[in-house]
Formats: sequence, C-alpha cells, structure tokens
Amino acid sequence: MKLPFDIKRLEELDPESHKFTLLALVGIIVLMTVAGLIAFFLALQGAEQTMVPEVTKLELTTALIKLQEKELYPRISLRFSSNPSDRGRVLEQRPPAGTIVKAGRRIFLTVSRGPAVNQVENYVGQTLDEVKIHLQTLFASTRPLLAIREPPVYIFDRAPAGTILEQKPVPGTEISGLTELVFLVSRGPEQARVKVPELQGLSIPEAIRRIEESGVAFAFSMRAPEGRERPGLVVSQMPAPGSLVAPDAPVSVLVSRPAPEKGMVAGLLEETLPVFPYLLKVTLTAQYPTGEKIVLLSAQHPGGLFSVPYVVPNNTVLILSAANRELFRREVRSE
Repeated sequence: MKLPFDIKRLEELDPESHKFTLLALVGIIVLMTVAGLIAFFLALQGAEQTMVPEVTKLELTTALIKLQEKELYPRISLRFSSNPSDRGRVLEQRPPAGTIVKAGRRIFLTVSRGPAVNQVENYVGQTLDEVKIHLQTLFASTRPLLAIREPPVYIFDRAPAGTILEQKPVPGTEISGLTELVFLVSRGPEQARVKVPELQGLSIPEAIRRIEESGVAFAFSMRAPEGRERPGLVVSQMPAPGSLVAPDAPVSVLVSRPAPEKGMVAGLLEETLPVFPYLLKVTLTAQYPTGEKIVLLSAQHPGGLFSVPYVVPNNTVLILSAANRELFRREVRSE
C-alpha cells in the first residue's frame, strides 16, 4: 500500500506535527481496514432472501408477474397434458412454493402445451390396427383422450379386410375430454363358397398342403389307428369331398396317430383363439432344438378352436401367429 506521503519526511517535522501525522496515518489505516471488512461481509451475505410463491395452475403470464414481484426468474419447459383446459398453465414448479431462496434465483416451471391432439383426425381408409398403434404412440406419455369402442361394427365391403369405412365423431371434431371412436370396418368382399378337397388317405403334411391350396377352414382331430388303418393318415372328413361350403365353415378332418419314432414327438395341437371378425392367415412355425425354424402350416382361419396335428423332433417349440402377431408358443416333448 502506498501512503500519501513520505515517512522519511516525518523526521524533519517538529514533535507536535510528528505526533499529529502519526495519528492521522493510524486513522487512515483503521478506516481502510473497517471498510474492507464491511465489503467482505456484505459480499458473504449476498442477495436478499425471499419466499417462492405458489404459481402452479396459473396462466403463464400471471405466474411470471408473481415471480417478478419476488425478484425471481423463470426457466420454462413445455410438455403435453391430457386436459385441454391446461394449455398455457403451469403444471409444476421447482423449488416448491414456500421455499426460502435468495433473490435472483431461477425457478423451473413446466408449462402445458395442451393435449397432443385437440381434434379428431380422419381415420377413414386406414386399417384398424394402424389406428390402434397410432393412438398408443400418441398418448404414450399422457392420459388417453381417444378410445376405440370394442368391438367395431364389421360389414362386407370391396375394401380390404380391416379397412375403416366410416367413423364417429367426424374428422375435425374438437376434443374436450375422453372421446369414444366408433368405427365401421370392412370384413372384405363377401367370399364365394369354396369346394371341399379330397383329404382321405393323405398323410398329415399332404392334407395340410391341400387345405392351404383350397382355402377351406379346418378342424383336426386324432385317434389311434383302428383295424387296418395306417398310422399318420386322414381316415375321414366331413363334409364330403366336392361339397361347397362357406370359407369360414371348418372341415372336420380325422387323422390316425402317427407311429412312434425315436427322437420325434407326435400329437394334436389344440388352442382356443379369439374369434376373428374376418378370416386371418395363421402360421404355425416349429422351432427345432437346433434353432432351425420350419413353417408347418399357413392357412386362413376364422378363429375359435384351432387344432392341427404335428410330428416334430422332441423339445420343439411350436409358435402360432396371426396378422404378424404371436398368439402363443408351446414346447412339445415326449412323455
């Protein structure tokens, strides 16, 4: 620190002046020390403290005014909410109301952007599965505002099966709360009757191939061979070959149980499926213990009772799927 005068010159002063000068010097040093201490403690004390006000559920402009009155500053993030009336309102604040903070502190506000969708969209021409996936994605993080009435109304139409033909409410309707969507859905063109193929005497794989080619529905059953019946063959069918039946009317097929083979397992896979609104292609896949996958059957099915015979390696997993969705899987093994 540079003093305002040269100390060496003090020796040239008379004793009285010398004493006065020393006292002045000490006073200056004391004042400077006190001023430094005051500035230090003021810096430690910082800004004035204030209480965070309650701003949740307020309009954003009102919330900002309340924060400004407390000399607090907002940091805003936006998110969708399920209630249309929440648009532009504060959903959350951090720190919460009542917290004591220093003036100038930033308060984090989450503000509603409103619902992810505020009008009913046009779903006509889309498939029912596409709309279901779309709605699940749309409301993945909020409470759903649109729900599909189950089951939809199905009618025969030239449009592909599963296509939405009509909807209520109409497109553009404002959404003010949970809204139910009512769809009129195509079952596809009304199909002509199909001819029942000749199955008796065929092996199980041959019978399955013939069913796939003809397009008839099916219902297999199995029993032990009787009399001179050979194992693993179709022993009877109903209706008779050449009959005309509706595509969703199952043809009953009785097969004799295949002969036992080492390392193989034979049986009848039976499962009750949901009744489909229209014929769906079902696929039965066998996943061998080696990991190899083989398609055993791929045919149209109306849903309900599903039954089909199989002859596969022991510990094979049978997987049934429809419309690209797995319905069930089952491991089969010899007893």
